[in-house]
Amino acid sequence: MRAITALCGILVEAWSEFRVYRARVLMSIVGVAVAIMALTAIAAISAVAQQGVVEGLERGQGRPAMLNISPPYSNDGQQLVSDDTFSAQVRNELARYKVRYWSRQGFAQPVARGVPVDANLNGQTVDPDYGVMFRTRIVSGSWFSSGDADRLVPAVVINEGLWRLLGSPDVRTHPVLHLISPSSVDAVIIGVAAGGDEHSAQLWMLFDAYQALVPPGSAANVSGSTQYFAWVPEPMSAQLSDRLASDLSHAVGNGGTVQVNRQDYASFDGPDPLLFLKIVGGAAAGLILLLGALGLLNISMVTVRSRIREIGIRRSFGATAGRVFAGVMMESVVATAVAGVIGVMVAILALENPIVAGFLHRQGLQDVPAFPLSAAAFGMLVAIGVGALAGVLPAMVAIRVRPIDAIRF
Repeated sequence: MRAITALCGILVEAWSEFRVYRARVLMSIVGVAVAIMALTAIAAISAVAQQGVVEGLERGQGRPAMLNISPPYSNDGQQLVSDDTFSAQVRNELARYKVRYWSRQGFAQPVARGVPVDANLNGQTVDPDYGVMFRTRIVSGSWFSSGDADRLVPAVVINEGLWRLLGSPDVRTHPVLHLISPSSVDAVIIGVAAGGDEHSAQLWMLFDAYQALVPPGSAANVSGSTQYFAWVPEPMSAQLSDRLASDLSHAVGNGGTVQVNRQDYASFDGPDPLLFLKIVGGAAAGLILLLGALGLLNISMVTVRSRIREIGIRRSFGATAGRVFAGVMMESVVATAVAGVIGVMVAILALENPIVAGFLHRQGLQDVPAFPLSAAAFGMLVAIGVGALAGVLPAMVAIRVRPIDAIRF
């Protein structure tokens, strides 16, 4: 209890001295406040930049953990089971293991009326979960839902390149895309996905809806084999991969082997893509912090010199060297703690506001990360540490003051 009382007394005394010399101290902690703001802001910006990189990787490779299930083939390159049979087997196994998200993916070369040949129109046939699994960013309208499978006319999602080629119609008016191949049919456009230009037009259609358009016995409009994806929890991915591979291979029979592998970015080891940003930002913030600490040290030294009479009188009344040392050092700690609070608050207000969030969304970031509490805590710890280091030298000067010095001054 005595130690707690002494510490509270030191803090109250340090706060009182801070108030007395606030004009000097405030000028010295500006640099510290700016440095703390820079440190915390860099941590938050790094989190945003990393989220952007992660979302870009997830659009190409899928969210962690994304399993790629490969159909089995014979030695002569023939698929051992039909797509319909294997799809049913995959669906049954995933339902048995309670896997919520899965999708097929096929590639096609549809032909649409009014789309130039040099637009290189490509098609993908998918299931509704594909948009969530691969973070397909919709800029207008919506992605497929389970109800779209029951439409009397097929629904399509197109990219911005194809949308502009069609004259940028308002999706709310249910515009129609006239397909010529694989069958002559009018498809309703329900959404526009980000990306593409006039030379890279693309559309997505539900897998079963597209297959219904392909004439029986014809696969001329489908290139490549069907791919199967499942989004599973990361901690269970290794175990599920082995079990799914074993169970599906057994279900296929005929000596077929089903390969199940992770394909997302988190399954590969590589250098941190944000390492350079972290080093440069950390070095800049560290330099600002050093300059701020030197300014605070200079002010603290001047303040101690001006308080020699006061310190000498306190020593003559029984103040121990330890109490004087702790009091002078805590003045710097209190000052930098105030600077840390100011810097962290400014960084949070600058980055956590609707304007910044709206800008990030417009740039394509779907999930804007919250301001990291670890960055705020780190900023405060750095501020307190800088205050302690900047207060050590003035405190050592203060404890060397003798009572007789009070008479001289």
